[in-house]
Amino acid sequence: MDRLRPRQRQRPIFSGFTKAEIEKMEKLLLESRELLQSKEFCQKIARNFSLSSGRAGKPIVKWTEVQSWFVARQQESTSKVPSLNDTSKNQSKIPETCPLNNGHQSSQIIKEILHGLLGHVCLGVVSNVGEKVPDLSALEFEAKSSKDGAWYDVDMFLTHRLLSSGEAEVRVRFVGFGAEEDEWVNVKKAVRVRSIPFEHSECHKVTIGDLVLCLQERRDQSIYYDAHVVEIERKTHDIRGCRCLFLIRYDHDSSEERVRLRRLCYIPGQQN
Repeated sequence: MDRLRPRQRQRPIFSGFTKAEIEKMEKLLLESRELLQSKEFCQKIARNFSLSSGRAGKPIVKWTEVQSWFVARQQESTSKVPSLNDTSKNQSKIPETCPLNNGHQSSQIIKEILHGLLGHVCLGVVSNVGEKVPDLSALEFEAKSSKDGAWYDVDMFLTHRLLSSGEAEVRVRFVGFGAEEDEWVNVKKAVRVRSIPFEHSECHKVTIGDLVLCLQERRDQSIYYDAHVVEIERKTHDIRGCRCLFLIRYDHDSSEERVRLRRLCYIPGQQN
């Protein structure tokens, strides 16, 4: 499968843009839509913003923050897909419909799938005893592709089925890919709450032995794989942010490399 572009990580949207910067990006949203997610294009915008007189005394703008803003605005403008409870909910939800004739059976299977998701995914993000389980409609998911073993953001759940073994599978569409890349994935083994990129101030949360999601960057592709932290070299932060180095070992091929924090993502509910 030809998946040469990294998926778009869903960082919290940067809220520190000035009014003038937002107006500029709104204009670009209308004039240059085909360039908006280009790294070079976003780097140029971020550099111009950071050097402008209006940003004097304020933090520099990162190109990923510009890109995230464009991605969020484009997603807002796309049509929504019917979800379990409301047609205006997020697309990363299992739809009410399924290819079964028996309505009661269909409803029961959906409940079983949701129970499976809640049991191994949603409960994992609850940090305190007695804390309310998150509403499914508020969660976003990622799924592990059987074709390359990498994790990709889920755009939507298309349908579902039960195997003879009793295990549930869902057919997913990945963000940034068409129907030809849709896959059946195991609910318990290959679906989880979307991972979250670490911020520069969160490097202290990473410890040896942790399971993390790491962006493996190669000359021809950049893909997210599960990895374990083997060694940490703590360094003093500077204006660029965290300068620590993390030696990680990829789970899929046992290869190792040293990476910066920017390439690591936290897996919600992960227990090492």
